Amino acid sequence: MFRKFSLGSAGLLVGGVLTIVGFIAYATDNATLNLAGFFYGIPLLLGGLALKASELKPVPFSVETSPEIASLREQQATATQKQIIGDVTRYRYGQEAHLDEVLGKLGLSPTDDERPVLSSLKETVIEGNYALILQFDSPLISFKTWQEKEEKLTKFFGPGIKANVSQPEEDRVDLALILV
Repeated sequence: MFRKFSLGSAGLLVGGVLTIVGFIAYATDNATLNLAGFFYGIPLLLGGLALKASELKPVPFSVETSPEIASLREQQATATQKQIIGDVTRYRYGQEAHLDEVLGKLGLSPTDDERPVLSSLKETVIEGNYALILQFDSPLISFKTWQEKEEKLTKFFGPGIKANVSQPEEDRVDLALILV
């Protein structure tokens, strides 16, 4: 329910309103609203600011998923594929980038500056099987490095999935997680 809603924005909105109510109540000598505004509003406002500062926005789909592919996802997708979609299509807090730990474990993120950035997702059918394609902007990690990690990617993403990397354009790598 809250997947596409920013908790940081909610904290800023509610905290801001309560803080303003507190200031107005202070000016009009309304002690009860004054206390509520200051004691609840200011902490919510600060919490909203902190969440906003550490917020990682959801990754969009580059192509809208058709009803046929969505149905195929429900029938065929592995728990790993579903978890990836769930994790990257919602707001996250306290992370540098989507899948940053995964890329680090796979040796595709030697430093924070070199880390590929997940820019979009796409769902499709490859040879009659459901496939989730992760589209990365990867200007500092070569396509050859991605190809060398293809077998490791297949093992990492689990049984029943074959990882296939392609380079549709320079500085971009598509990682297809294909159901086998």
